Amino acid sequence: MVQSCNGDLNKGTKWNLCGHGLSYKVEDKDVGHYLKLVVTPRNEQGNQGPTSEHIAKWPVQAGPGVCPFEIRQQQTPQPLKEPDELRVVTYNLLADLYADSDYSRKTLFPYCLPYALEIDYRKQLFIKELLGYNADLLCLQEVDIKIFDYDLRTVLEQPPHNFHGIMAPKGTCAEGVAIFFRTSRFELVSSFVLHLGKVISRLPIFAPLWNKIKDNPRLVTRICDRSTTLQLCLLKMKGTDRFILVANTHLYYHPDADHIRLLQIGFSLIYVDYVYKQSMKEQNISDPKNIGLIFCGDFNSVPECGIYKLMMDQFVGSDFDDWSSNAAEAVTDVELTQPFKMLSACGTPEFTNFTTLFSGCLDYIFYQSDHFDLLQSVPLPTNEQLTIHKAIPSVTFPSDHIALIADLKFKENQLK
Repeated sequence: MVQSCNGDLNKGTKWNLCGHGLSYKVEDKDVGHYLKLVVTPRNEQGNQGPTSEHIAKWPVQAGPGVCPFEIRQQQTPQPLKEPDELRVVTYNLLADLYADSDYSRKTLFPYCLPYALEIDYRKQLFIKELLGYNADLLCLQEVDIKIFDYDLRTVLEQPPHNFHGIMAPKGTCAEGVAIFFRTSRFELVSSFVLHLGKVISRLPIFAPLWNKIKDNPRLVTRICDRSTTLQLCLLKMKGTDRFILVANTHLYYHPDADHIRLLQIGFSLIYVDYVYKQSMKEQNISDPKNIGLIFCGDFNSVPECGIYKLMMDQFVGSDFDDWSSNAAEAVTDVELTQPFKMLSACGTPEFTNFTTLFSGCLDYIFYQSDHFDLLQSVPLPTNEQLTIHKAIPSVTFPSDHIALIADLKFKENQLK
């Protein structure tokens, strides 16, 4: 139960009931009021424990007004209803781990008002943003473990949203990637996590590619020291014979590491292909059109680089520029192929990351184009919206990245 009051807090304070449940959406009428949370625990038998109360330290403050993401949400007013359709969101949330530092405040985001960089402010915006897209599948990057446990799961996994969330931390790092899926639409069949570090030298399926780079010690050290994580979930669409293999990742960021990222996606796609084929066998999927791949994430790679080419063309040659992005670690005599026909659901927008130091297209929703049709992709914010406060994050944008949203539909096939 949530109650509010206006004025000084004392024993004679009159509290007004605002609502019941595990979450409460603050309204304009609450501005200037204090909120009190009243909790009465009960067990499955209905036995009641002692009531506990907590009063907020500060009164409710006015929000930033209409945010650009609320304009985008006009394209997603309702969840999709057809059993073979789904709405996908990928979003780098900007981990508090990276936003809460003198370096971020003074160098990375000096244009952002300090309070707007605080996670207690930003999390309210990105949770509101995620809910308003009415998605079936959320692929998130730079998710603080504490935010996943105490905020995202607390809201998203409760009625009426009823998501289920799975997180894959980046090694010992306090952030990672996470997938949320709506349980009314999907059943979780299996999930996998691959840390793209030292393990790549040990897995037999990686041997053909690993053997081509293992004799370059500087290259080996750099790629094996990474905490980059690939997350996979195999989901079954309820009421159908359809399966979706969802991949989610956040690749290495460094400017001189195009070759590392290209190798990371190469190893990732080898693993994805292995899981894809194993899933077909284990789930007795006789019609290959009944399973589709969706690969989301922050790839830290612009469309001119090798990752986009590999996804689109299914091939990157040994003479591609990315291989020599660091002369001391140059990759030689390596070409990459991958078996999936993929397209980018949101194309190649001018930017999905927008700061004063860098702006460009780094994030993608790749989908298996011979298995899915694209119904719509939600337009991105305009340059004018992004620059109102110089760049992002800002009081109306909770991250330095922009969420991508796309509606997909399995290609026509007899549903059983």
